[in-house]
This record gives sequence, structure tokens and C-alpha cells, in this order.
Amino acid sequence: MRPGLPETVGVSSPASGLRVLAPYLRGSRGTLAVVAGLALVGSAAALLQPLLVRRLLAEGSAGRAVAGTAVLLLVVLLGAAVLGGLERYLLQRTAERVVLDTRVRLTRHLLRLPVAEHDRRRTGDLLSRVGADTTLLRAVVTSGLVEAVSSVVILVGAVVGMALIDLVLLVVTLASVGAGTAVVLSVTSRVRGLSNVAQARVGDMTAAVERALSAVRTIRASGAEAREGAQVQRSATAAYDAGLATARLQALVAPAGSIAVQGSILLVLGVGGARVSSGALAVEDLIAFVLYLFLLVLPLGQALSAWSTLQSGLGAVERVEELLAVPVEADAPGRPAPAVPGAPLLAFEGVDFGYADDRPVLQGVSFAVPRGTRTALVGPSGAGKSTLLALVERFYDPTAGTVRLDGVDVRDLPRADLRARLGYVEQDAPALAGSLRENLLLAAPGATPAQLDDVVDAVNLRDLVDRAPLGLDTEVGDGGVLLSGGERQRLAIARALLAAPPLLLLDEPTSALDARNEAALRLAVDAVARDRTLLVVAHRLSTVVDADQIVVLEQGRVVAVGTHDALVGSSPLYRELAAQQLLV
Repeated sequence: MRPGLPETVGVSSPASGLRVLAPYLRGSRGTLAVVAGLALVGSAAALLQPLLVRRLLAEGSAGRAVAGTAVLLLVVLLGAAVLGGLERYLLQRTAERVVLDTRVRLTRHLLRLPVAEHDRRRTGDLLSRVGADTTLLRAVVTSGLVEAVSSVVILVGAVVGMALIDLVLLVVTLASVGAGTAVVLSVTSRVRGLSNVAQARVGDMTAAVERALSAVRTIRASGAEAREGAQVQRSATAAYDAGLATARLQALVAPAGSIAVQGSILLVLGVGGARVSSGALAVEDLIAFVLYLFLLVLPLGQALSAWSTLQSGLGAVERVEELLAVPVEADAPGRPAPAVPGAPLLAFEGVDFGYADDRPVLQGVSFAVPRGTRTALVGPSGAGKSTLLALVERFYDPTAGTVRLDGVDVRDLPRADLRARLGYVEQDAPALAGSLRENLLLAAPGATPAQLDDVVDAVNLRDLVDRAPLGLDTEVGDGGVLLSGGERQRLAIARALLAAPPLLLLDEPTSALDARNEAALRLAVDAVARDRTLLVVAHRLSTVVDADQIVVLEQGRVVAVGTHDALVGSSPLYRELAAQQLLV
């Protein structure tokens, strides 16, 4: 057994499959009802054709006029063709709508998942679920539902028609067709589980490709193209093997169906010819029976193929449903508590936190950020500085203690209201693919052109905008790859400043700036700090020596709080950090 492939695969009933698909089809029930009606009328037209052929032959043999029957047969044939085309179009349109709605729903769900969930999952696998998995829904709708229903109608009608013509030939037909159908059903019962595994392997492959492409410069600089290519090849091979396992099962469907069809036709012709020779059956009855036989075996093949398609689609639906079942960020019920008069704008009270239960990051952190002040967080790497900002944004919640904004526990505030009062600049200052303007307007879509100009000047981005061929409409590339590190950082800061929040969270805002731009940015931050509060993570102490208070962290604990001058004399750790940067 190849690693990762299940030894046993569960079999689902048609009823359970339809229950899973029902939510995806709810918005298309009207169209599906019309399609089902067209399918029923088309099925009736198909079932009428053998009777008309039988009547045409009988009239010709008896020397009667056949023009009326021939015209009626032609009308029925053309009508069935028109109805079939309309049914196919409506099915395709419905399928595309189902895929669209599912992709939109899934994407919105992904954007609202907790940050911890995104940390745990691979981006490539999530992309595969939005793309490849939802695509299988198209085949489920077009081939797996209405066609199966119409095929059943034709099957029943064909059996009834054959029974009315000759019971002996009907028994021969059902025996041969039933044997082939049993083989096919036994094969397709495992398709759903194997399709689920195959889609998971496609997700693994997409994740491997996304991993390689997202760091292509690092990979080339490290001479790791061959190794990364081999990793992608291993993932692609696993996807190939899983798909091949599904294909092997599905490949058995065609031979089994072919044997059933050809065997039943030969048996009917042989037995039917003998009955015609003995006078037990008329020639026109045999021809009508054979036509009904074709109406039986062709829809039967479609029904079996639809069942196999349905099983493959349900495997993809299960992967989509697994993701949709993950709870999104939720706010506490009830109205948020009002602000506490006189409380500091931000306060940490005995906060503990760890990304894993056995690895604490913060332990008993307590300090306050008074309104209208600038507070800096300093300390060695890994001390928990950036984690504190993530707790303010509620990307995570503390395992113990409380984070308060205006005296209110941030867990009692709606996330949208909380984040509207915060401006957050991440350490790696990500830029979204798109234009400079789109990046700037991300948090403040209603900003005016004058406000855009002001913030561009404030963060010293004017030179970039002026030399760019399209100004603010210039593309920044995927992840801002067409910008320098300093330009990306200034763009991120401008984006936060444009929203004008009362509290700015800056995670190492000058790490990618040269001395000239750092000085310019400090002047801009000084200007905006006059009417708002700043909480700044800094490794470069020269940028925060004039902060109103500096909080020193070490191994997740607050070890000192004070101004630069006071900490130089009272905190050995801060004095060491300052000495290393030639500030003492």
C-alpha cells in the first residue's frame, strides 16, 4: 500500500450524497426544476420514438399511408434535440453558478479564519481547495444529478415498453445488463474515497509549487533549484499515483458496461430472431424491442458514469466542507462595554501567551500605554515584542490575563470596531499585488486625493511616485517585489497613517530604511504622534530614545519600564543593548 492511501474507503449512499450537495444547489432550485421538467419531456419523446417506428413499419407492411406517422416521428426527433440542447445549456449555466458561489463563499470564509488556522495550514492546499476542488462541482451538476434522474426515467420507460412487447426478451435483457451493472457499481463504490485522496495530493503538489515560487530568489541564490524541483516532483508523483488509482477503477467501468451492452444486444438478436422464425414475435416488434434496448443501455451507461462522477465530486465537496466547518473569528455576544473614563488607552494586565502549550512566549506581562504618548518595546529577539502587538489586534487571545483598550477587555469589543481604531504595520511590511494607490487605500478606501498626497509626502514616497511611469497607479508586483525593502516599509506605514487611527502599532518601522529615510520617517511619525498614541517595537534604539516610556522585555517578561536616561542607569539589560549600539 502506497503511503497516504487509505486501506478502506467508505461507501456513501445516494441519499447521503444529495444531502451533502443540497446546500450548494439551494440557490438554483428553480433552474434545476426547469431542467428536470425538460429532461422528463425529453425522456418521454425518446420513449415515444420506438413506438412510432413500430407503427411506421406496421403501416408500411400493411400498405397503408405512412406520411402522418413519419412527420410525427420527425417532429418528435427535432423536439427532443431542441429540448436536449436547452437542458444542456441550463445545466452548464447552473454548474458555473454553483462553482462561482462556492468559490466566493470559500474565499470569504478563508479570509475570516483565525490567524492561527492560517499558520497551521499550507497556502497551496487552500488554493487547491478554492480552485481544483470546486471545479469538480461543475461535473457533479452537469453529469451527476439531472442526467442521472432523466436516465432513470428512460430506464423505467424502456423496461415498461419492452415488457409490453415481449417478456421473454425482457428477462434475457435484464439478466445480461444486470450482471454488468453489478460489476460497475462494485467498482465505483470506492471512487469517492480515492478521489478525496487524489484531491488531497493535488493540494500537496500545489503547496509545494507555491512554496518554491514564493521564494524563487532565495532558492536560486542558494543553488537549490534541483532540490526544490525534486520536492515538487515527489508531490506531483504522489498526485499522479493517487489519480492513477482512481483512473484504474474508473477504467473498469467502460469494459464492464461494454460487455453488458454488446452481450445484451447479441442475446436479444439471437433469441429474438428465433422467436421471429417461430412466429412468436413480429419483425416490427423485434425492431421496436431493439430500439428500446438501445434506450435502456445508453442511459444506463450515462447513469453509471454520472454515479462515478458524483462520487468523485463528493470527494471534493468533503474537502470544501472540511474547511467551511472550521470556525471563523467570532465576537462575544451582547453589546460591548463602554469605555472607562480616565483609563489608559491600552493596558496589559498579567498577560500570558504561548503559540504552543509547552512553549510560553509571554509570562505575566503588565504595563500601560497612556493616551497621547509614545511607548517603545525593546529587548532581545524572541522576547515577545511582536506577539504583544498581535494580541492587541486579536490575531490571538491571551491564555491568561487581559488586554484592555480604553479600559475595556479587547475580547468584549467587536473585532471590526477594535481594528478600526488600530493602525498596524507588520515587521515584513507586506504589499499586495496591485497599484500603489490600491495599497494605500486598503484601510481607508474613502481617502481623498489630497489625503493621499499628504501621506505620500509624510513618509517620503514622493520621489518614488514622481519617477514611476503611472504615478500612484504603478503596479508594485506580487508581494511588492518591484519595490525596495525601504519603499515597501514606507508604503505600509503610509497605509496605516492614511486610516488615521487613534492607536498606531509599529513593528520595527525603520528596519529597512537608510539613515536619510529613517530621519525623514521619524519626523513624519513625530508629526502624526501629536494627536494619537504609538506603540512601537524597536531593535534600533536610536529611533526610540525620545519615547515617553520604554518597556524592556526579556524571555517574555517585563524587566524594566522607564525613559532612556532612567533605564541606562537602572536596567543592566537596556544598558547593554544601548552600549552595543553606541548610545552610552
